[in-house]
Amino acid sequence: MQCSKCRRDAVIYQRYSGLHLCEQHFNRDLEAKAKRAIREHRWIASGDTVAVALSGGKDSSAVLYFLHRLLHERRDVRLMAITVDEGIGGYRDPARARAIAERIGVPWVTASFREEYGVTLDEIVARKGTGLSCSYCGVLRRALLNRVAREEGVTKFAYGFTLDDEAQSVLMNVLRGDPYRLTRPVREVAGLVPRIKPFMYIPEREVALYAFFHVEGFDLAGCPYAADALRGDVRGILDAYTYRHPATKYSLVNLGEALRNPEQPPEGGLRVCERCGEPCGEVCRACQVLDEVRRGA
Repeated sequence: MQCSKCRRDAVIYQRYSGLHLCEQHFNRDLEAKAKRAIREHRWIASGDTVAVALSGGKDSSAVLYFLHRLLHERRDVRLMAITVDEGIGGYRDPARARAIAERIGVPWVTASFREEYGVTLDEIVARKGTGLSCSYCGVLRRALLNRVAREEGVTKFAYGFTLDDEAQSVLMNVLRGDPYRLTRPVREVAGLVPRIKPFMYIPEREVALYAFFHVEGFDLAGCPYAADALRGDVRGILDAYTYRHPATKYSLVNLGEALRNPEQPPEGGLRVCERCGEPCGEVCRACQVLDEVRRGA
């Protein structure tokens, strides 16, 4: 098929827009959507230090490349990458993330569960099983990323979350019956580095194609502990439904945005954990997870 905008060969068909796009127009389309998301949410301002949570996978590698392309000529904004080694044998290799950051030309730092918590995710799973492995990993990883980011003077944390990720999160909260997460407004909290998501309106398959075009050496392997996670079930349900109704993921993301009323005060608020000093809700979940792991509960 030919590109809908020129006569070059198309590299992708967007079912939701009805367009066939060549590589050049595909890149323009994706970058325009990401720039619009940044502009509409006012995510990046002069003086910011933006860090990408770089796992070495396709999504985070793609967002690092995009942000470098967007910001490399600006002297008023600094870009860097942070990688967390959870300690999953045969899965996450920090050297891969470091190589990607170096090829793109971005400063890189790393931290590990072993050094910070004295335990790896493999050891947590050995003690607790795989049922809650994603929950434990997510809590501890976010806490560690936030601490390292503060130490590095980071003002914005960029994640490679895609349209698929955002839509799945909204549907997961619906299936859990969790009104607080559905309606919790996005607010800046002392001690918590604000997150930005430039690819939140871009389908995962398009982010993957963008990564293939521009990034060498990223990892395509999935986490070996993800099989039991609710997100995997939701992904399958949502992908099947979206095949018949192409705009579904956009509708879910728009719903999630609309439900976060900025005038509604957050229920309970956030405080600072007395033990680790990190911002948290009523109970610091990171400290709670570590207590459970250490006592074998």
